[in-house]
Amino acid sequence: MNASFLPRTALITGVIIGALNIVFGGLEYGFASLPVWFYLVQLLLIPAMLVPMFYFPQAAVAHDYLRRAAYFAMGWAVPFAIYKFSLDVLSPTFSPAASLSSYVVVIAAFSLIMAAIRKPMK
Repeated sequence: MNASFLPRTALITGVIIGALNIVFGGLEYGFASLPVWFYLVQLLLIPAMLVPMFYFPQAAVAHDYLRRAAYFAMGWAVPFAIYKFSLDVLSPTFSPAASLSSYVVVIAAFSLIMAAIRKPMK
């Protein structure tokens, strides 16, 4: 495997997720009304996508279901936080408690589902 494959994949994935977040935010609130900080925050997704590169390989070999789910949760925690909170805070009805609880529920559900689907081979 090429040594630059994983960082390049993280870079491309971060750019794609950031672009999608800008498109979703623009369609919901209007591109002209998106603040500059919103665009700049999306750049944080590029280095944040390096985090899953450390946890996902560990999740791929973890035989214990809860450990595998925890690795998936830790891998997606940072990129999803940037994605979710940057879009949530634009809402005029933004509630930090509701946004945080929604974030925790989605991360927990997604990691448990991924851990069930992505069982390592014996």
